[in-house]
Amino acid sequence: MRLANIKADFVVYARNFLRTRSALFFTLLFPIIFLLVFGAIFSGGSTKVPLSVQNLNNGSAISLSFVSALNSTGLVTITAVPSNANIQTYINQNSIDAALVIPADFAQEVASSQNVNISFYYNPSQSSAQTAEQAVNLVIQSFNFKIANATPIIHAYVSPVSTTAVGYINYLIPGLIGFSVLTAGVFSMTNIVSSYKKEKIFRQLSLTPLTKGEWMVSKFTWNAIMAVVAIVLMISVGDLVFGAGITFNLYILPIVFFGVFGFISLGIVAGSISKNEETAAIIGNVITFPMMFLAGTFFPVSSMPMYLQEIAKFLPLYYVINGMNAIMLFGNVPGLLFNTGIVAAISLAFFFISMRVFSWKES
Repeated sequence: MRLANIKADFVVYARNFLRTRSALFFTLLFPIIFLLVFGAIFSGGSTKVPLSVQNLNNGSAISLSFVSALNSTGLVTITAVPSNANIQTYINQNSIDAALVIPADFAQEVASSQNVNISFYYNPSQSSAQTAEQAVNLVIQSFNFKIANATPIIHAYVSPVSTTAVGYINYLIPGLIGFSVLTAGVFSMTNIVSSYKKEKIFRQLSLTPLTKGEWMVSKFTWNAIMAVVAIVLMISVGDLVFGAGITFNLYILPIVFFGVFGFISLGIVAGSISKNEETAAIIGNVITFPMMFLAGTFFPVSSMPMYLQEIAKFLPLYYVINGMNAIMLFGNVPGLLFNTGIVAAISLAFFFISMRVFSWKES
């Protein structure tokens, strides 16, 4: 390794990168756009879900008390349905995901301790409807408890956990940092290797004193610098626009650098095995898109179905994001070290594979 060779290639690559608007856009601005869009959608807004209620026993105090209890759960926003409306038709015409019908004899049946049937209509494919169902069941249990004059035995004492995570945006920032590291490494190196092969640049480089190792080090150095810039940008935008409680943490640098190293190696492998630039672009998308959506970039992996959680554990980006979440949100140093070790092992494996398939010479 000769520092002069690395520096010379680094300077040339940096100049070309800074002159390429698309490279700057996808490396720095693209993750920021995701941050602004998803942050605007999920941060700072109401967490309540809509629930349409048709109270056919509207004159009774107990039915009004039931509706008031639904409001007080903090889970739903009540919209009244006209009592003369056909509920099925009303649901279809207004595209409603959750609706509740309180029967006309609600008060009388409660007073006589009869079984009371209230009708709940919901779309099971929508998580908002499931939240509304939870609110309805919560109020039903509370009313049954009071009507039965049951004595409470179990009490819950809630203690807040000390954490910097105050909202969705705090989980989104580490995910988008990982996304930036992934796309910068895989897309840039896949494109560079495939285009260099097409334009015979590797053949020309083989005639210079620059070695493959020095060439890779210069690419790693530049991408590592850009990763740090992206981290600072995303944390700054998250704080200024959404008031995120995340600060720059030096502990994340090792896992980020190993991620950069691994994804650059993976991009070299993808570019080396592709026949042309079109094939390289397809391979790059096949690699990045499953990881982008399944590794916890936009939503916590724990919120996914169990089979997807198991698939996520085979994706290297999962451990990059998991490690950053551990230290940036919870100050969990052992969790960071565990994930850093896994990312380092995966990155070294990608590196050795890349050295086997990557060559200056044309095949």
